[in-house]
Amino acid sequence: MMIWAVFAVMTGAAIFALLWPLSRGQVPGFADTADARSLYRSQLGEIDRDMARGLIAAGEAEAARAEAARRLLRVAGDEVAPAGETEPSLRRRRASSALMLSVVPLLALLIYGIYGSPDNPDQPLAARLEQAGPQQDFAVVFARMEAHLAANPTDTKGWSLIAPIYLRQGRYDDAANAFAAAMRNGKPDPDLFAGLGEARTLAAEGVVTASAREAFAEAVKRDPKNVRALYYLALAKEQDGDAPGAIASLNELLAGAPPDANWTAPVRDRLARLEAQAKGDAIAALPDAERAQAIKGMVDGLAQRLSAGGGTLADWSRLIRARAALGEKAEASQAARTARERLGQDAAALAALDALADELDLKEVKP
Repeated sequence: MMIWAVFAVMTGAAIFALLWPLSRGQVPGFADTADARSLYRSQLGEIDRDMARGLIAAGEAEAARAEAARRLLRVAGDEVAPAGETEPSLRRRRASSALMLSVVPLLALLIYGIYGSPDNPDQPLAARLEQAGPQQDFAVVFARMEAHLAANPTDTKGWSLIAPIYLRQGRYDDAANAFAAAMRNGKPDPDLFAGLGEARTLAAEGVVTASAREAFAEAVKRDPKNVRALYYLALAKEQDGDAPGAIASLNELLAGAPPDANWTAPVRDRLARLEAQAKGDAIAALPDAERAQAIKGMVDGLAQRLSAGGGTLADWSRLIRARAALGEKAEASQAARTARERLGQDAAALAALDALADELDLKEVKP
């Protein structure tokens, strides 16, 4: 109840501050009318003396007397109807003040009762953090972690837990700082070094910087099989223009991968792109006859792989286009028919194959 009393006093003080100027009459002038009449008489005497000495003409004296008279009349008029207010206007102002004093607080309480939550208890953040349970909001948990680390900056475990979260949130600089804090206040760990290198790489928009390489190298030094560090070091070789070295590193990484490792798919994709690029560069440097033979060998190898089973729409489309580009339209048409058989359950793939056959004019070609 004390808080409501405080609110009431504050509301009354605010309204009183607004209404106080309205309760006062007009401020009187700087001089009363008696002073004005004395000034008028002295002005008339001055005018008479100036005219007697010949300083002003009779016409100017009359004009000066008239101006002084006008001023005296204005003052006299104020004296007859002094500034103030009538009793009805005073009653109206008092009624307005009473209305404001009563209606404004009542209106505020009514609005709060409709749209507010007067029955809910206070919920300060500190109390929520202390009472948070298994179903608590992640944002609250995260805020609790950050508050804890701010108060305990040497908590190695806390920094090592929050650093990967920063990384997933895209807060790469914060992640790098968290990994560094975890290593600074505890025993350096290969995964912490790898995480630090990854955070620095992602903060540089995918470029493996010198500081990131140092972190990855330290991770491999402590754990020669650290997958994350080995992958980014292979990426660094690719960025340096050493495609063969990157391919060798990725192949070595995959060779030691467990059968159920979920990180192998993106590594294989990158390796395939590197190998295709390397083959393309090598083939482009060959003489015409050898280049044509090399391309045909690559196309035949793709055909053998697809005939053994599997293959995506992209794989089949690449084979069909390659056959058509080599002038082997019969083989291209056969590849299109085989692709339709293999992908017959995918309506979108069938539509794409039909469009490709129309584009390459393969529908009427017989094997």
